[in-house]
Order: sequence, then structure tokens, then C-alpha cells
Amino acid sequence: MIRRTLYAAAAAGAVVVAAVAVPTATAGPAPGALEAPADYYQDAEGKTGEELKDALHTIISTDAEAISYDEVWDALKETDKDPDNSSNVILLYTGRSQSADDNGGDSGQWNREHVWAKSHGDFGTSTGPGTDVHHLRPADVQVNSVRGNKDFDEGGEEVEDAPGNFTDDDSFEPRDEVKGDVARMILYMDVRYEGDDSWPDLEANDEVDNGSAPNLGRVSVLKEWSAQDPPDAFEENRNDVIYEQIQHNRNPFVDHPEWVDEIY
Repeated sequence: MIRRTLYAAAAAGAVVVAAVAVPTATAGPAPGALEAPADYYQDAEGKTGEELKDALHTIISTDAEAISYDEVWDALKETDKDPDNSSNVILLYTGRSQSADDNGGDSGQWNREHVWAKSHGDFGTSTGPGTDVHHLRPADVQVNSVRGNKDFDEGGEEVEDAPGNFTDDDSFEPRDEVKGDVARMILYMDVRYEGDDSWPDLEANDEVDNGSAPNLGRVSVLKEWSAQDPPDAFEENRNDVIYEQIQHNRNPFVDHPEWVDEIY
């Protein structure tokens, strides 16, 4: 079950980061949002289970373009742009709106978070799964380090400087507002990378502490998160930008969240 915890800082409209109050961004509707072309999913119509998964794999893999890891910086400045301040991006785990140019590896900056941890399948930052913008998000450097390569599950202690996020020895629980986003990114990766090319066969499973295996869990919890936190305008716009401007493929679970239960 998703936590609904109230924080004094949140009530004041701020997240405290290194003793500095930073406004928390609320993702609103993006102007000019698009939809998938009418025929984009036609080969998936009427299918369920493995047949649906196979059809979606073909759809989102055909003619998809890959970018370099360096190009990911500029891509994220577009996909995760703050709709209320085009000079900023929204950070995944903290929800903080931060200057798009304040990226790097120093404390307080944002960097590129692999939501499907790159060590789970050992694909690193190579072009392909290592640079797939559908699962790469801007994240606070320190919070990204806390998440590390942990699987996703519920429980643990609250993450310092990131209210609403929790972690223990083998898992990480993101804040309520992005639980569904995380789930749909993981399931996209499961469908997109099936081992029929030079990349590993990524599989979501119902375990944690998966180590370097090409698996990431916990899928039963991810299903709950997807249902509890449906796609919002920010996530839908992100899907559109990736399709139109960057990779020219879509996350089917953002367009059709009902397919989560059809496959998993």
C-alpha cells in the first residue's frame, strides 16, 4: 500500500535539502501533448499475456533509435523539463525543480539515474539499455547514490533529504507521486530488451537482492504501484517527447496502463 505521510516541510510547500528550503514542483499539464498514432499499437490489439508482450516488444523495438550516454544529458533537459519553468528539470525522487544546467556529479547537483540499475544485466552506459531515455531520469546525486542498484520494494527508513522515499539493505521505495512512473519504466525495460539482439534479456521478477543478474524486482509491488499511481500529464508528455524528438518509440504502459495486468 502506498504511504500517505504528512511532513511539516511539505505542508509549507518545501523540501529541506542541506538546510535550504527548495520549492517542490508540481507537474502540471504540458502544452501540445500528443497521443500515439492511431495505428501504432494495431499489431497488439486483441492479444493478452505473452502474445501481447511479444507484439509490444516488436512495436517498440522496430525503428527505435539509440543515443549516446553524453547525449542523454540534453535529452533529459527536454523530457523532464519543469512545465512551470523551462530552465529547470524535475528530479525524480525528490520532486525538486532544479536548474537544467546544474548537472554533474557534485553534491546538490543532478545526474542521470538508471531506474533499471545498469548493473542488473551489466549493460553499463553502452548505447542501448544504458542510454534508453525511457528509464533514465534526473535525480539528486546523493539520493541516486542511496538508491544505488537496489531493487524496488516497500519498507525501510526514510531517505535523508528526500521525504517520502524509503530504503533498507536490499530495496528502495520511491515517493508516492512517482511510484507508478517507476513501475512503468521497469516494465518497459522488461518488454523492450528480450535478448534477441546484442543486449541482455532483462526480466522483472518478484525478488529483491538480484545482484548482477539481468533481473529487477519486486514485480508484484510494481503492479500495485502502477495501479495506485496512474500516468499523469508530466509522464504522458515525457512519453511524447521521447517518441517525437529522441528515440521514436513509446512506453506502452504509459499509453495503456491496463496492459500491466494483461501481461504480469
